[in-house]
Order: sequence, then C-alpha cells, then structure tokens
Amino acid sequence: MERYVIGVDFGTLSARAVLANAENGRVLAQSVSTYAHGVMDRSLPDGTPLEANWALQSPQDYLDALYTAVPAVLRQTGVLPEAVIGISLDFTSCTLLPVDASLQPLCFEDRFRSRPHAWVKLWKHHGAQKQADRLNAAARARQEPILDWFGGKINAEMAIPKLMQMLQEDPALLDAAAYVLEAGDWLCSILTGTVVRSACFAGFKSGWQKEAGYPGEAFLEEAMPGLAAALEKLRAETISPVGSRAGGLTAEQAEKLGLLPGTSVGVPVIDAHAGVPGAGIRESGDMLLILGTSSCDLILNRRQIAVPGVFGVAADGILPGLVCYEAGQSCVGDLFDWFIHNWVPGAYEAKAKEEGVSIHTYLTQKASALAPGESGLVALDWWNGSRSILNDAALPGLIAGMTLKTKPEEIYRALIEATAFGQRVILESMEHSGVQTGRIIACGGIAQKNPMLMQIYADVLKRPIFVSSSDQAPALGSAMFAAAAAGKANGGYDTIFDAIGAMQPDFAFCYEPNENNAEVYDRLYGIYRTLHDTFGTADSLLKKLRQI
Repeated sequence: MERYVIGVDFGTLSARAVLANAENGRVLAQSVSTYAHGVMDRSLPDGTPLEANWALQSPQDYLDALYTAVPAVLRQTGVLPEAVIGISLDFTSCTLLPVDASLQPLCFEDRFRSRPHAWVKLWKHHGAQKQADRLNAAARARQEPILDWFGGKINAEMAIPKLMQMLQEDPALLDAAAYVLEAGDWLCSILTGTVVRSACFAGFKSGWQKEAGYPGEAFLEEAMPGLAAALEKLRAETISPVGSRAGGLTAEQAEKLGLLPGTSVGVPVIDAHAGVPGAGIRESGDMLLILGTSSCDLILNRRQIAVPGVFGVAADGILPGLVCYEAGQSCVGDLFDWFIHNWVPGAYEAKAKEEGVSIHTYLTQKASALAPGESGLVALDWWNGSRSILNDAALPGLIAGMTLKTKPEEIYRALIEATAFGQRVILESMEHSGVQTGRIIACGGIAQKNPMLMQIYADVLKRPIFVSSSDQAPALGSAMFAAAAAGKANGGYDTIFDAIGAMQPDFAFCYEPNENNAEVYDRLYGIYRTLHDTFGTADSLLKKLRQI
C-alpha cells in the first residue's frame, strides 16, 4: 500500500493543505481555506476599536481552516485514513496567543472577548514598538548576546516585545493565561493533546538558543519589572527539534480531520522555513527567497556568526547540523496590492476588464515595456516598516522622482524594483559578514506568476535565480517533516535529509541576469542605497513625519 503525508501551511490570510506521496513527494491534492476574519487592524469582531499598528486574528479561523482543508484533500483523492502516516504544519511567526490550562484561547471567553490582548497577535502586529525599543535599550546597556542573535536589534514583531506589551497594557489578562503560545505550537498542541514547543519558533522568534537557552532573568527584569515571570508563560523546559514527532492525533482531532487516532504529528515550523525542504534545499550556502505578501530570506551555513540586520539566527532551527539565517522584507505583495487598490485610475481598470485580465496583469504588461531607469523613479520599500537590515517597523516608504508626466505603470515598476533593491541590501550584508551564498532558489506565488518581477530580481542581484516547480513549497516542506517524524519503520524516513532527497520538486524556471539591465540597475541601486542610508536612521525625517 502506498503511504501518504499531509502538510498544512498557515499563511497570513489562508491555510493550504497538500496530500503528498511519501515515496516521491508527488502532490495528489491541495486545498485552500481562507480565514473568515482576515486581519483585524481596525476593530475586534464586536466593534471594539484597535489602535494604530495593531494586527490581530481570530484563532477560530485557524481551526476552521484546518478542519476544512485537510478533509478536502482526502475527499479529492479517496485516500484512506490508514494510508496517511503523518501530518505536520507550519505557521506564520511570530504569531502569539494567550490560552488557559485547557489550551482554550482567552478570546473565546465572554469576559475577555472585548480585550484586544486576548486575541492572536499576528506576525505583522507592530503595536509593541515602544516595548521593543525598551528591550533594545536594556540589551545595549548590558551588552546582551541576544542582540547578536537578532542582527543587533530586536524587532517589534518578535515574541518578547509582544509579551511586554501584554504585561504593560493588560497585566490582568496575562495573569489569566496559563500559556502564551506561538499559533503553530498551539495548533500542534491541540492535535496531540500535549503542549508542544518547537525549536524553530523558540530559536527564531523567542530569543532561545540551543546552547544558551532563554535570556537571563536579570536582563529581563531590567528591561521591564515582571518580565522574567511573564516569560515563564512563553518558556518551555522541553524544546522539540523540527523533524521529530510531537505526538499522535487524539481521537477527537482524528475524527474532525478524517484520520486515524495516533497518526503521527510532526513538530511545527515557521511557514517560510518549511519552504527550505519544500524547495529541495539541504546544503550549506543555499538561499531560499520566498516572495509573498512579505518576503523571507533563509540562508544555510555551517557557522554561527553575528550578522548586522539579520532577523534571526538559530542552529538546528530548520535542518539539523546547519545554522540558518533569516532576513526579509515586511512588504512585497502587500505593497503591490496597496498600489492597485489605491492609485490605479478608473481608465486602467476599465481597460483591464476589456482585455479580460487582472489589473496586476495589465499593469505588468505596461511596466514590462519600460526600460530600466526610464521612469526616473526610485522608491524605498518600507510601506510596512523595514525588517532587514534596518530592523525598524516605524520606517515608512518613499517614492522619489515623480513629475506630472509620471504614469501608474512607472510607479508600479519602481515599487517592484524597490523590493529588488531591498533584497540586494540583504544579500550584500550577509556576504560582507561572511555568510556566503551559492544557489538562490525562489518560491511563492509571485515567483511563479510574475516573470517581469523575477527578471528584475535577477538583474538587480546579478545572480541566476531558480524557481521551484512547487506552487505550495511550505506545505510540501511540512509534508516532508511529517514523513521524517513518522519514521522509516512506518513508511517515512529516518531523517529530514532523506525525506528531502526522495520528495524534492524540480525547478520550473531559471532567470539569468541581463548584463545591460544589470549595469543600469547598478546605477539606480546606488541612488536607492543613498536614500536608504539617509532616511533609514534612528532620527529619520520620515519617522518624524509619522510622529507628527
């Protein structure tokens, strides 16, 4: 009997499940389930208003998506429950929620329903910037090693600043929580009936390191009185390595998913990080570029060194025996969506409709006819803050060079180029610090759907970019982790490396840099870098505008 594994990828707006053959990685079915509440950035479901820079979600959406997408792939294929040897999931991070001792989210309780801190804080929740600043100041004063783990600055998106915000703004609610869990750990705990803490989430987002553990109590208390005690709700004595078995499905969860009780459940990973095996990456030097609403860069290396501006670094955080460095940009697909929803004239919308294409496709067609530099525009890609290398969520974006003749397609292309320039800043920072890169492999919907963007990236980076053939690389990566967690004796694999070797996808495309374009982009990048370094300072004029 053939054996199958299920991987579930929980993204910002939806969850995607794939059912794959454990022997060769062939995906037989996939299903997408959209979150009903989406991102709550203005108000809670009951109308309670939210402050600026908040981004919350409902944990019920995650459960609904799980119970919809997994049964759907089983129905599509007719695969019997006994043929499924394992399931594993990945999740956007850092995404935190407070729960009680029975793992019920506090926002499910009537008494907490109108309290914003009772809900899930999504990865792009930037409401904890003041707390992050306070944590960084204490870390710098004490020369704490945690700064080296996060590229010199702890971002507001991380777990400890979000925990500090809860402690400072709603301590009673925090007291009521038995645990504060990463959403991925919470779902895995629901599936297995036992609290699970993944080394991937802990290492990249919570300040835990394999050798050193969590930050020290003296530092935490200096940053904020009571923080050491609060961290106990986040801390775990046992941190489970990725690729290992978290437990088996409970009878209740097995019935909801249409699987057998006891089916192996793998330790969860961060969504982008699951794309590493999902794209076939398993060697030091390989770099994964994931292009979606945001971007995430993951580079494998054998040495752990301090890299300015890196978003996180963890030994064994994704693959055993390898250090993984994480960087990325907070706004890529979100930036393009912002533009088409706010700045495209009605005539363009009508023309796109007339031609039977999306407005994205129409703008891409017009922008593709432009030569590099033709528009005279250069933009800074900080519409949702700068994740890497400046690590400052308060920085806003900028477009320079506009005139009365500037057209929408010129702005659209300039925004795409800005994200490519931001990517080059990250790559140069990594290599200057001693983290050398070999192959660059891209995945995600944008990488597969927008050849113009990918060619611009290749031209700006002056490097070939391979595009994975898998349209659901993180979900496939989670399926590989499920196969490794199940073990060879059960039809899986002894290691994640064995699973990658057997189940990895092919490459769909390779974009080679155009030398003539690359020369022009070198000149544009010089201007971008000047703007980047001028406006990306701690006392940036752009930040002063936001403060006013």
